[in-house]
Amino acid sequence: MKKLPLLLLGVVFAFSANSCSSSDKPLPIAPPVSTAPIAATASQGTWHVTKYIDHSLDQTDHFAGYTFTFGSNNVLTATSSDGTITVTGTWSVTNNQTVDDSPSNPIDFNILFSTPADFEDISDDWDIISISATKIEMTDVSGSSSNTDFITFEKN
Repeated sequence: MKKLPLLLLGVVFAFSANSCSSSDKPLPIAPPVSTAPIAATASQGTWHVTKYIDHSLDQTDHFAGYTFTFGSNNVLTATSSDGTITVTGTWSVTNNQTVDDSPSNPIDFNILFSTPADFEDISDDWDIISISATKIEMTDVSGSSSNTDFITFEKN
């Protein structure tokens, strides 16, 4: 009988120590990140592709000589250096944590071209690796880490 109070004291102590655990506290929710500064950076000036790696294959040369303009109303244009070819698509920057392939990075830089095939290849919801006034580096993982694509735009 003398062991019963000691056992009860041990159980009470175990429950009280466990109830103060930091794991019981709600995790802080990260504040929403504004997409406006990213869109503003992209929409200033013209850009060219300095790196495009598609499933481990360097395909940067597919975009050699093209100037990209991230214009108003989400219009994206790629114009050949001689001005004879213009490819039109759309672009946007979104922050949607519930529909994202990379929950740790909810910002997506979306590019969409419907033709030609080379430009369709860069149509994706890209995750930004880094961004500055002169360079935008992005990645996309499709399915598994073995299908990782990279694209870099640098300001003209």
